[in-house]
Amino acid sequence: MSAQGVPETNARAKPLNGLRVLDLTRLLPGPLATQHLADYGAEVIKVEDTGAGDYARDMGAMNGDTSFFYQLVNRNKKSIRLDLKKPEGRKLLLRLVESADVLVEGFRPGVMAKLGLDYATVAQVNPRIVYCSITGYGQTGPYALRAGHDINYIGYAGVLDQIGPAGGAPVIPNLQIGDLLGGTMSALFGMLVAIIDARASGRGRHVDVSMTDAAFAHGIFPLVEALAHGRARPRGEDLLTGGVPCYGVYETADGGFMAVGALEQKFWSLLCRTLGREDLEPAHLAVGEEGDRARGVLAAIFRSRTRAEWCAVFDEVDCCVTPVLRPEEALSDPQLRARGMVVEGDRVMQPGPIVGLSEFSPGPDVGAPACGADTASVLGELGLSGEEIARLKEEGVV
Repeated sequence: MSAQGVPETNARAKPLNGLRVLDLTRLLPGPLATQHLADYGAEVIKVEDTGAGDYARDMGAMNGDTSFFYQLVNRNKKSIRLDLKKPEGRKLLLRLVESADVLVEGFRPGVMAKLGLDYATVAQVNPRIVYCSITGYGQTGPYALRAGHDINYIGYAGVLDQIGPAGGAPVIPNLQIGDLLGGTMSALFGMLVAIIDARASGRGRHVDVSMTDAAFAHGIFPLVEALAHGRARPRGEDLLTGGVPCYGVYETADGGFMAVGALEQKFWSLLCRTLGREDLEPAHLAVGEEGDRARGVLAAIFRSRTRAEWCAVFDEVDCCVTPVLRPEEALSDPQLRARGMVVEGDRVMQPGPIVGLSEFSPGPDVGAPACGADTASVLGELGLSGEEIARLKEEGVV
């Protein structure tokens, strides 16, 4: 069976088998993007400096000699150490470029150029290379050189403004929308588009990923309001942010929450009948005083039972009413388990590959690599002898 429960018909190579990726990124967006590539068969070589390397290794709670964070975004990779500030380090990277399909970096614009490793230089060595740069604001524009984090990117994109309760301040989500939608998923999309083109044309491309751009481009419903009416609705007052009774979060007797997503009239009517409140059916999409009244009635009803009791009711009623699980509860959810989305990794339990494919099984997980664990083997493939590698190590190049 595949990770998502699709029957296996025969042994077949993973879809990205033979794709070689040089990963110069750190922390979250780039490493998770390349991990997704590795899950589907790409050979990902994590290129770290000879100092601290990827400082995600010791960020947050530790699991042995590296952090849970590092282990969740770096499985199935190799790791080598190169000092790219030294000429020999740069030469070694360019030798690796010769056989690579993709290079991914997440430095500020201009850093790779100062190292002599910008796209133009790398493409001279390998014209087929797909060179992906992941930054907060992109390679151009007045903000290109500014520092930033997820909160800044979604702030500029108009996304943060829309998150939070009506009348309250913006709320910071614990899903990094800019980093993950903007940095991880958009980078994957851009790389795969360019890889397909490179295989057809023989020429790679520079993929310019701006986390702010991608967050902005996916803020569809607020943009609809802004274009139609000149401004978006205040947070908490739009259709999908709690502005109507049929779509919102309601607290239960034990402090849990239920998510009500009964947008369609048929679901709302079934919800009202299930609760014995057919009188609320006309308030489906009500706003203003009528909407406030209907929400108040629903709030009182949901506070009358525990979350488990409501789950027992709505597990039998197909009207888009579900529990709000905590992350630790999601790890045990039967749907996610059945889909193979919770796997016992080499060192830590973690999410499985994110997309199911026919005739695909992820196979045994190879845990996140120790810093430089594969330096000798990767450089050996370039033809360097043990003596040469030892010399480079002594000189601090690797």
